[in-house]
Amino acid sequence: MALADNAGCAKPSEDFPFPEIIELNVGGQVYITRHPTLVSVPGSLLWEMFTQKNVRSLARDSKGRFFVDRDGFLFRYILDYMRDQQLVLPDHFPERSRLQREAEYFMLPELVKMLAPKLSKQNSLGDDPCQSDPEELSPNADATRNLTSASATLPSAVAGGPGGAVTAGVGAASTDVRRAGFITIGYRGSYTLGRDSQTDAKFRRVARIMVCGKTSLAKEVFGDTLNESRDPDRPPERYTSRYYLKFTFLEQAFDKLADAGFHMVACNSTGTCAFAHDQTDDRIWTSYTEYVFYRE
Repeated sequence: MALADNAGCAKPSEDFPFPEIIELNVGGQVYITRHPTLVSVPGSLLWEMFTQKNVRSLARDSKGRFFVDRDGFLFRYILDYMRDQQLVLPDHFPERSRLQREAEYFMLPELVKMLAPKLSKQNSLGDDPCQSDPEELSPNADATRNLTSASATLPSAVAGGPGGAVTAGVGAASTDVRRAGFITIGYRGSYTLGRDSQTDAKFRRVARIMVCGKTSLAKEVFGDTLNESRDPDRPPERYTSRYYLKFTFLEQAFDKLADAGFHMVACNSTGTCAFAHDQTDDRIWTSYTEYVFYRE
């Protein structure tokens, strides 16, 4: 005897061409939601897509999921809004303007208004600032602000030498201030050593160099070579341990840190050993090493 289909897995019919549970592929990200959620805002793009009778006109991926060629990461907030028409964003959300563009594309005018820049007390338009936590401010932050304000109030006669030439050192003093902080470089390596310890060990390449520290310092030192895909929403004044480098040479990382004025202050390493095979005496050594750098 065949079991009756679940209500949530009901097959589409002529009067109701869409199933109760719908799978979406938005820019490579898969979402599973209910049909009433997608049509909860009349007049929106999703409402137009999933209220039509001709299902075949909608694009699908290789697995039959409805495909939407938009930002898959930001669609999570679009879908959250479709559920209850409320906007809840994480702290220090850096993609507000891009999310507003997505809301315009999906034809959600109320969401667009929620994401619109607010008028500040100084009558200037701008997004909500990402305030830093007081305990995470660099010790040189006050000095930097003081130098910046002091350079702005200097008379033009001081800033310019005879004949209108700019006196060297005045402007450079305010821009040469670097914030202090720590950056930790970590990597995991392994090698196989046979019974005869005199033979060459079989080393494996370093798979990934991890970066720990304040986001602003890590981006300053490593720039485009820093892979932020594992922690894309981290504000500049917060700390992270999820970044890693796009190259696998420790010396290259050390050169970048040295050029930025960092010095190594500590390092530590741990190692483990295991037999590679029961029939041989080959042993696999695995180590994890961290180097701590500091800039005053």
